[in-house]
Amino acid sequence: MHIAFDIGTGPPVLLHPSLGRSVHDFDGLANALDHAGFRVVGLEPGGVEPSDPARFSCSLADFAMEVIECAGSIELDRFVVLGHAFGNRIMRNVASYFPDRVNAIVLLGAGGKFHGDPEARAAVGATFDATLSGTDRLAAISTAFFAPGNDPAVWIDGWYPAARDVQQAALIAAEQSDWWLAEPSPMLIVQGLQDRAAPPANGQALLEERMGPTTLVELDNCGHAMLPEQPELIASAVGSFLMSLSLES
Repeated sequence: MHIAFDIGTGPPVLLHPSLGRSVHDFDGLANALDHAGFRVVGLEPGGVEPSDPARFSCSLADFAMEVIECAGSIELDRFVVLGHAFGNRIMRNVASYFPDRVNAIVLLGAGGKFHGDPEARAAVGATFDATLSGTDRLAAISTAFFAPGNDPAVWIDGWYPAARDVQQAALIAAEQSDWWLAEPSPMLIVQGLQDRAAPPANGQALLEERMGPTTLVELDNCGHAMLPEQPELIASAVGSFLMSLSLES
């Protein structure tokens, strides 16, 4: 893991992307948060760039430690953690193991307790299958990640099997109870109502089960991809939540 970008000034927000994808999925959101007065740090997982290969084996706790190490490398003491899909599990580990470092948690497409339907789960695997035709891969991406009617072509590229393999192994080995609630930091959950990979019941369960301050925003016409599907609504929800916290730089 390394820092792919560090933009803006103000309270720092650390970003981690989805399974087997690059932190540059956040480029639009990062620019919006920069304009809103935040310092935005994008963390690129190992295996996305040849110069930064994926580790042979890793746990979610190891990934969390890498986040802390990246923050330390730019002398950040406290920060907001923001993760999309798989990335939100890593960021919940950061908040669980290092609560004194985390000002708040933002989850996009939170999963972990209620699993996706079988067709969607199979389609997630197919998105990484280079032997499929472009048409078949596009259909798989649509099924797994996009609400009906939304264009999956924006995600036809940008898949990194080397990163996915290590991340998926860490997911399988993880104990959900270690990171699910990520108490006690304030939490924003942004959930797509048409998300078949991480169903909305996950966000609703977090809202009911957490003791710490928790806000749930549910978006219609939005699947698991989220960032290319509803960029303006996501930027508004995240920006409003962060502004409400009176964070210090």
